[in-house]
Amino acid sequence: MTSRRPDSFDGLGYRGREDPSFSGGYSGRSFNNSSGSDLQHWVTTPPDIPGSRNLHFGDRTPQFETAPAPPETAEEAQSAAPPSEQLNRFAGFGIGLASLFTENVLAHPCIVFRRQCQVNYHARCYHLSPLTAISVMYNVTKTQGPKALWKGMGSTFVVQGVTLGTEGIISECTPLPRELSHKWNPKQVVGHLVLKGLIMILILPFFCFVFMFSHQSEIIRDNPGILDCVKEGIGRVIGMGVPHSKRLLPLWNLLFPTVLHGLLHYVISSSVQRLVLYLLRRRNTGSPKHSSPDSQTDAVQSMLDAYFPELMASFAASLCADVLLFPLETVLHRLHIQGTRTIIDNTDLGFEVLPINTQYEGMRDCINAIRREEGTMGFYKGFGSIVVQYSLHAAVLQFTKMIYSTLLRNT
Repeated sequence: MTSRRPDSFDGLGYRGREDPSFSGGYSGRSFNNSSGSDLQHWVTTPPDIPGSRNLHFGDRTPQFETAPAPPETAEEAQSAAPPSEQLNRFAGFGIGLASLFTENVLAHPCIVFRRQCQVNYHARCYHLSPLTAISVMYNVTKTQGPKALWKGMGSTFVVQGVTLGTEGIISECTPLPRELSHKWNPKQVVGHLVLKGLIMILILPFFCFVFMFSHQSEIIRDNPGILDCVKEGIGRVIGMGVPHSKRLLPLWNLLFPTVLHGLLHYVISSSVQRLVLYLLRRRNTGSPKHSSPDSQTDAVQSMLDAYFPELMASFAASLCADVLLFPLETVLHRLHIQGTRTIIDNTDLGFEVLPINTQYEGMRDCINAIRREEGTMGFYKGFGSIVVQYSLHAAVLQFTKMIYSTLLRNT
């Protein structure tokens, strides 16, 4: 086989002399007539082409050369990874969900037992201590099953949903503000409280059924549907439904104590929440920071300061409102339960049931009767259950905070 290499090929200057595409950049001179320095210049500076043999001694031909990553590649890779803010938001959502679960589900047995103690005028034990409340709650659960102290929870959620929906509709159709801005004026405050009071009046028939259902003993009650509170509330307004005794107070007699309790509870809880939140944020703002801005302790603490002040403020607000309004709540529950033929658990031992046969003529008569027959501490029957409720709530918040801190440090 004959070689296809032309006779004049010298390895360097052939393409420069013959190929017209390369003649524009270089002069068409002959390398045979060139000086040694010119040849040395062409040999020592070969084009670094992959696969070329024009390399220095010891060099290797790069077969797969990878271009260096541009500076923005690292930033793009960091942004493509899940950011820490998403984890923080997810953790904040989990913290809020745990708080709501504690307030509405885990604390429901304490609320049910507290209401039964408040309406039990026969009770000899007032359960002012959390120890006696826990023992009787255990006896009720042991006798009637685990659902005995969780009754009425579904109806409570339904009424809360109806309340939020009604509040949203009225606030959209009227100039009454649903929320107060930071720069509020007395007119907005009055309108906001009028909206809250109007919602309580409209939801009153449904709350009557929720109160009755949460007081009723598990032994003798039927299993109503989750929407029976709406049906019974409408029946209470039009005078139809479950038969009641003649001692049942009309709804207009229940308007004043219900609205009074609701507005006072809202005002106290909102005021305490704003005050505690202001103090916590001021303390966090004025606290000394670490010298290293990138320290892990600072990052964890900043994330905790972003979520937990609101939860602690809400916890303190609910606790103060429930404690201060406990006597009024006792009177309100007794007026609501009168004449509904409700049979409650015996809160002295937890093994029997008792009927409610009160004959109060109104709010003033109920207050005088309790003070005369049961004494001043009769307004605080079942107070030990509220201690159990908020102790459990505080423990869940602290446990959630520990989990959140550990998750941030590990991440």
